[in-house]
Amino acid sequence: MTERKVRILVAKPGLDGHDRGAKVVARALRDAGFEVVYTGLHQTPDMIAAAAVQEDVDAVGLSIMSGAHNTLFPAVIDALRKRGADDIVVFGGGIIPDEDLVTLKDKGVRGIFTPGTTLQSIVDWVNDNVQPRA
Repeated sequence: MTERKVRILVAKPGLDGHDRGAKVVARALRDAGFEVVYTGLHQTPDMIAAAAVQEDVDAVGLSIMSGAHNTLFPAVIDALRKRGADDIVVFGGGIIPDEDLVTLKDKGVRGIFTPGTTLQSIVDWVNDNVQPRA
């Protein structure tokens, strides 16, 4: 029996319409052998959590360019928790100031990727930090 592939949901929460980065990361993760589901633009935290549970993912990758990361990243984590899915790893990236990194990690965001992060670094982080859920 072979171990199943890690499943990752890539999502764009909020009103941010800049999705090129999310699509590039989603493709890089897919090309690295992960199963990837992309939700598209303008997702609410509840929509993201519902999709994560429905798709039985192991991780959720969030992309935010709008500056709403301090609100939306924790809201997704809370929505997952309310659905009993707090074992899903949440990571994200976008335009996130250095002074917000510690706060986001304290709120449960496991990995944060800022501009200039290589795609290989993201793939390596997922390989090291995300395993198929039981």
